[in-house]
Amino acid sequence: MSLLQRARHFSIKQLSAQAGVSKATVDRVLHQRGSVHYQTQRRIEQALGELEAQEQSGLAVGRTFHVDVIMHTPQRFSAAVQAAITQQLGSLAPFRIAPRFHLFEEIEPQAMHDQLLRCLHTGSQGVVLKAADEPAVNQAVNQLMAAGIPVVTLVTDLPHSERLGYVGMDNRMAGQTAAYLLSRWLPRQAQEVAVVIGSELFRGEEEREMGFRMWLRGHATHVRVVDVSGGYGVYERTREKVSAALKQHPALRAVYSVGGGNQAIVDAFAESGRPLDVFIGHDLDEENRQLLQEEKMAAIIDHNLQVDARHVFLHILQYHRVWKTGPIAPSQVQIVTPFNMPY
Repeated sequence: MSLLQRARHFSIKQLSAQAGVSKATVDRVLHQRGSVHYQTQRRIEQALGELEAQEQSGLAVGRTFHVDVIMHTPQRFSAAVQAAITQQLGSLAPFRIAPRFHLFEEIEPQAMHDQLLRCLHTGSQGVVLKAADEPAVNQAVNQLMAAGIPVVTLVTDLPHSERLGYVGMDNRMAGQTAAYLLSRWLPRQAQEVAVVIGSELFRGEEEREMGFRMWLRGHATHVRVVDVSGGYGVYERTREKVSAALKQHPALRAVYSVGGGNQAIVDAFAESGRPLDVFIGHDLDEENRQLLQEEKMAAIIDHNLQVDARHVFLHILQYHRVWKTGPIAPSQVQIVTPFNMPY
């Protein structure tokens, strides 16, 4: 089915608002008139898919809030968040949340700053954000808040910004939980454990690492931490970083992965012919679910993304004074093993 045929279910005004572009631009793309930048065309195609997903969710027709979901994260996690958000859209009737997704596996701070500030001109009524804790990003968040566009951080916080609120787990507590489990599962003798962190610029990952180290210092001084950072959760980079660490640390047999790239970690150990005795990671996305089923990971520290998705929208609706709710607590930390995996 052509783009024009699919778009007949919606008005040009709806498609324009969802895509954050002018009605004239939508008309040119649908009727293939004139030249339109490739990225703009992709955004309109994506917006159409988002409208179709909202229609399938059976959303009540009520006041519409356009919310931009902007995430710097590997695709496997952004897909999990996108699915959770889409499934929650029908739970906030009579209000209609129309999410617009902007997902990046790699993006520089200035580009993220520019992406955020585009929301000033696209009718945005709220932003859900997962981004590195950088001055340029904080500055853009402050500008949005000053313009009356609430920003809610998801999974990783920007505490030095003026963001409206944070939704996610207590990351220090999550790191402490990982340290507790790992120290119980390893032999009580001198050990090395790799802490694999995608980027120290993500506050959530940094806090998990801090919680992990803090617990070990107080309760398991026989466990020594080996830093493995800079893989950004991307497969090739992570595999290279872990492979290099294995060459430098021949006794390394345990891993705490605070971010992503876990298949790369498993493969690096396998390629080196090294046993991976205990492997603890985060987030029950499809990749980690498979690794857990195969018992290549011992446990996943998870939190309910469905609850998180609802909470980010409650923050935004409360900001606009159309919904009243009490304080929103941090997400509950859940320990998932191969034997209690939710389906």
